[in-house]
Formats: sequence, structure tokens, C-alpha cells
Amino acid sequence: MYSRDHAIVSAAVGAVGVAVLPVPLPWWAAVGYAVVVGVAIDFDHFAVARLETGDWAALRRCLRNPEIVVFDQDVIFGPQDLWPLQRLLSHHLIGGVVVVGLWLVSEPLSLFTALVLYAHVLGDLVWDNYLLDTYREQHAMAADSDAE
Repeated sequence: MYSRDHAIVSAAVGAVGVAVLPVPLPWWAAVGYAVVVGVAIDFDHFAVARLETGDWAALRRCLRNPEIVVFDQDVIFGPQDLWPLQRLLSHHLIGGVVVVGLWLVSEPLSLFTALVLYAHVLGDLVWDNYLLDTYREQHAMAADSDAE
């Protein structure tokens, strides 16, 4: 999913979360927090792409042209820079650490964060299923280039 979509979903989930959980923040701060968490978890994409490609090209591309982060996210990563399973694995690893760490500070905030991150990963899974044919083509291209 694109960042704008994650922001919208996170805001909605944050609004619901504030209504059902005793979040230790004013409602507006909690919804803002949800949007930040729901979008910021995607910064891991740059580290995963770095591990996959061996360079920071995607990050440099964004730093050179910050406009693409908001208006043209399709050009940030190449078709073989970031695979869905790698992205989802890193989301789970980071999300698990964050939720457990927050549990030690505030159980309601930890549950609220878990709810936001669950919605993020669920959104990614729905998006990935929508793009399954595209991923199959990218995988076939990668397999062909590896065979050469």
C-alpha cells in the first residue's frame, strides 16, 4: 500500500482505538500517533532494499527528490529491490519489538500500537494479493536473470 493509504487506514483505526481503549493520550494526539506509527513502519523498506541490492539507491533517490515520497512512490524501489515476504517479515519483527517494549511502559498504548500495526500489515497483505500477478512476473524476471 502507499503511504497515503496507510495514513488513512491508520487514522481510522486510531479513531476506533481511542473509542475502545483507554489510551493515555488526548484523542487527537492518539490519532496523530496512529498515523505516524502506521506510516513510519515502512521506513524498514529502505533497509530491506539495502540488504537485497547492496546499496542505498532507493534512499538516495528519495533524498535527492523528496517529492516522490508523496507523489510518485512507484519510482522509489526497483521491481526486484523489495519483495513482499521480506517487507512483511521486517514489519513483524519491528512491530513485535515495539509492542513488547511499549507493554513495559503502557499496556493500553501497547495494545493501541498493536492494533495500528495489525491494520498496516493487513492492508499490505490485501494489497499484495491484489498485485499477485505483478509479483509473479517480477519473480519470473528475477529467476530468468539468476539463470543467466
